[in-house]
Amino acid sequence: MGTSTVSLKEAIDRGGFYPTLVHHTVTEALDGRPPEQQIVHVDTHFDFEEVHRHITVLVLAEDVMVVAHLDDHDAEEDRPFQHEDSGPSGPSEVVARISTEVVPVVRLRSLILSEVHRRPDEFRPDRGLAEVSLNINWTGSARFDAMPADCGNPECVADHGETGTVVPEDVSLRIAATAEGDTAVDEARSFVRALRRATVKYSR
Repeated sequence: MGTSTVSLKEAIDRGGFYPTLVHHTVTEALDGRPPEQQIVHVDTHFDFEEVHRHITVLVLAEDVMVVAHLDDHDAEEDRPFQHEDSGPSGPSEVVARISTEVVPVVRLRSLILSEVHRRPDEFRPDRGLAEVSLNINWTGSARFDAMPADCGNPECVADHGETGTVVPEDVSLRIAATAEGDTAVDEARSFVRALRRATVKYSR
């Protein structure tokens, strides 16, 4: 089974989001297993005047997949019952919460890779993708993507309720070349190929 040309530490360092903490925690979860392929995905979103970032790391190591997720926030958010008369507070302290799960590959129930191709009429196998989306499921949880239903008549204005698609997922990632570069998209595809091979190998 092929090994990534980029080391786990290099990939986490490139993400730039508490790399020392993330690498230490993921290494502990690996418990001595050598990492073979990984995805390191940093997501940023805006909430009013605040910027929120979090990082998700997926690592394939022999017969397991390690999943790690870290986000940070003000320490005050962990003290909802603090009294208002507790005195003046100093500068806001930031805390990071990181969770890990070690999933045997034989437990994986669904692995969905969606690819977005630029100019599909000019497709070439050596041309990079615009983006990939990855959904991995092992517990049976799912997401329902809802949308307005219609009857097929473009002139109909009646309310037909909603329809949608059930998408199985425990992990859902979207990696776009415009935001994260062609290398990140290629690494995600390599991870999926290696994970698919591992599920076949260890399910025998």
